[in-house]
Amino acid sequence: MKVAVVGATGLVGRKMIEVLAERSFPLDTLIPVASERSAGLEITVKLPSIPGTADYTLKVITLQEALDLKPDIALFSAGASISSEWAPRFAAAGCRVIDNSSYWRMDPSIKLIVPEVNGGELTSSDMIIANPNCSTIQMVVALARLHEQLRIKRIVVSTYQSVTGSGQKGIAQLERERLSAFNKANSLRSNSISEAVSGEEISAAYPHPIDKNIIPHIDSFTENGYTKEEMKMVNETRKIFGDPSIAVTATTVRVPVEGGHSESVNVTFENGFEMEQIFEILRDTPGVVLQDDPQHNLYPMPLFAFGRDEVFVGRVRRDFSAENSINLWIVADNLRRGAATNAVMVAEAILRRNFC
Repeated sequence: MKVAVVGATGLVGRKMIEVLAERSFPLDTLIPVASERSAGLEITVKLPSIPGTADYTLKVITLQEALDLKPDIALFSAGASISSEWAPRFAAAGCRVIDNSSYWRMDPSIKLIVPEVNGGELTSSDMIIANPNCSTIQMVVALARLHEQLRIKRIVVSTYQSVTGSGQKGIAQLERERLSAFNKANSLRSNSISEAVSGEEISAAYPHPIDKNIIPHIDSFTENGYTKEEMKMVNETRKIFGDPSIAVTATTVRVPVEGGHSESVNVTFENGFEMEQIFEILRDTPGVVLQDDPQHNLYPMPLFAFGRDEVFVGRVRRDFSAENSINLWIVADNLRRGAATNAVMVAEAILRRNFC
């Protein structure tokens, strides 16, 4: 079993390799792949699925070199332009591609898969499989069983998204701004530091400061006034649930947090319910941990979701202003549950069905 990770030097790519190791994915050869600029770099990985090994040092190779090795599965996280060109080439060579970019998600011929929700849709003919957007994944995992039993009519979601969703650039901007604030507070006047953060001349991820700020702007704005990130949540949710009639509206916001994404979600159902029924359904939902004891200050927070693969749900309450409606708070580690872990879980599903 040969597994290629395309984008192996990026945040999500590195997390994919980490998750493959943690879940003891049964691979024999790991192929780290990146751009020609990164080719030749060495990365250290753990591969517990190979007996007698501890840390491995592997050399990063190019896409063409990886294709020549004929991998069985390729996890792509290198952006839409790479996926649009190279995913079909890998698939044509008999490799199953699980793509984390946005390129294939809304293609009607490509499955958009969250294993606990619609993994049953996978077939042996699916050579390219799309990984949904990070914010969409955690929301549909939390709502899947509720939708099955009560039928969702409308979703209103506001997100509070970690800087890790912007990759290393987002983390770097937050760290630079915090370092600048620390030095100013301590009356330090390092020209090199102040110049680096002043006006964010160095490769800023955001058009405004992110430290001590929130930015209601993720991805570019579209003609309808929504951002692409917001429209991803609308369109992907409908596709994953297989129900274009669900009304979805989203506001996506970047916050100065690193542990994961949080979402305030209001859901209206077609059918009536008792609140204990809602709690029972959530407790039985695969991949969900119910953390709902506000009297003891127990509710999901990104600080504690960091490094975890579960989706945490809390602050569950009836919306008294609308019929058949509830409010809930959903938190997950966006790099893991919202990207890397979902991709690896799709790969695991492929193996369980003997598609490889």
